[in-house]
Amino acid sequence: MPELSTEDQKLVTLARATIARTGSPEGAAVRDLDGRTYAAARVALDSLTLTALEVCVAMALSSGAKGLEAAVRLGGEGEPDLRAVHEVGGGDVVVHLGDARGQIDG
Repeated sequence: MPELSTEDQKLVTLARATIARTGSPEGAAVRDLDGRTYAAARVALDSLTLTALEVCVAMALSSGAKGLEAAVRLGGEGEPDLRAVHEVGGGDVVVHLGDARGQIDG
């Protein structure tokens, strides 16, 4: 497992807690430029489908975030769609990917 900063480890903890609380196969957390964090699970309705990361980005933007510092996605299938994360956070935003147990890919 790669060495994570204390702040990024908090994002892993938030994403894991979201998976545990909701029973979702996917959880995510992001940190905005002011240090505020947002955690969410995947949304899958007939009328609306959002990945956990997309929900986190929407929460951050709707709370007034001007950008993102870091993001974590745990669980889920395949490669995540990071377009929303990069649109808000830029190409240099740190993104950690891992399994539903919180093991970050090296």
